[in-house]
Amino acid sequence: MSEGERTALREVVASADESLRSHAVAEPGAGELESRVPDEGRAFVVEAVREGFLLHYREPRAFEGMDDDLRLLAGDALYAMGLARLARDGDLEAVAELSDLISLCAWAEAEGRPELVPELWDATVEALAGTGPGARARLELARQANR
Repeated sequence: MSEGERTALREVVASADESLRSHAVAEPGAGELESRVPDEGRAFVVEAVREGFLLHYREPRAFEGMDDDLRLLAGDALYAMGLARLARDGDLEAVAELSDLISLCAWAEAEGRPELVPELWDATVEALAGTGPGARARLELARQANR
C-alpha cells in the first residue's frame, strides 16, 4: 500500500471530529479488518468501531496523545459515527450486529475474558460479509457446546 492510498481507516480519521483529528497519526495505514468486508460502507464502519474499541481497551492505530478520559470519549464518538452512518443508510441489520459486538466486547472485558474478543470480532466481520451468523450467535453456540 502506498502512502496516502485510500483506506477505510484513513477515511475514519478524515471523518472524525476536528478535535480528534488533531490527535491523528500521520499515516494510519489500512485497517486490519476492512479487507474482509467487501462493502465499502460497512468496511468504514467496522474500522470506526474497531478504532473505538481500541481507544477504550487497547492501543489505537490512528490516534495518539490522548489522556484516558479523552480516549474514552473519542472511542464513544467513533462508535457513534459508525453506527449513525449505518442507520442513515438504513442498514439496521449491521447496526444490530455492531451494537451486539460493542456490548459483548465490553462484557468480555468487564468479566476478565479478553480472550473472547478476537472471536467476537471475527464473527461480526463474517456476519457483515455475509458468511457467518454474528457475534451473539457465535457466543451462544460456544455456551451450548460447553454445557
